[in-house]
Amino acid sequence: MTLQDFFAENPACAVAFSGGVDSAALLSAAVTYGRKAAAYFVRTVFQPEFELKDALETAERLGTELRILDFDILSVPEVAANPADRCYYCKRALFSRILAAAEADGFPVVLDGCNASDDEAGRPGMRALRELGVRSPLRECGMAKTAVRRLAREAGLPVWDKPSYACLATRVPVGTAITARDLERVSRGEDALVALGLADFRLRLRGENALLQVRAEQMPLAQTLLPELQAGLAADFHSIFLDGIPRPPREN
Repeated sequence: MTLQDFFAENPACAVAFSGGVDSAALLSAAVTYGRKAAAYFVRTVFQPEFELKDALETAERLGTELRILDFDILSVPEVAANPADRCYYCKRALFSRILAAAEADGFPVVLDGCNASDDEAGRPGMRALRELGVRSPLRECGMAKTAVRRLAREAGLPVWDKPSYACLATRVPVGTAITARDLERVSRGEDALVALGLADFRLRLRGENALLQVRAEQMPLAQTLLPELQAGLAADFHSIFLDGIPRPPREN
């Protein structure tokens, strides 16, 4: 099946939109091949502001309204407790809200941007999508990440080469309760890192300290910037340690 075939069979769809390349490519295909499409962004403390900014800019470029749903995700006890399958409970809560909003807006189908490269064994959230009846056209059509980026580039979407981004909850060790304070500390730290010129990194909490993981090619820059970063974030972290990422980070 192709995406054109999928949207011929499902011409009216609501797209769960994160601002990343997968959901952007999917929304573009829905607008191109479908009859009616809308994008839904669930705003929580797990998303930094740049994700919403990217989502708004992409939706505007595609001529699609972005419907923003605010949700206190930490009000879900199973999410705040941060067990190993936190993502399952998080996805169930987020997509339940999208499904309700989409149904009220007259959309019979809700889509998400999982692609054929996503390993279901390592993503408990995908089980929640399956249970809720959420469709994943990129995955169903056999489109891996490389093909998705190509589709986004051909559609003229600026996010086509945007690095994969995992929500801020993944910065907190499994089994450690997630608090708004910790998420704010991480967000401030990662904003500072971007301002200093780093990209595609993770700043992970380790109690009152932080572990900065960067790719090998950015390790020299990170080592140079570490004293400045430590001084600037002293109010948030006692110490910041540095570690390399030889491969793309595996999210918890």
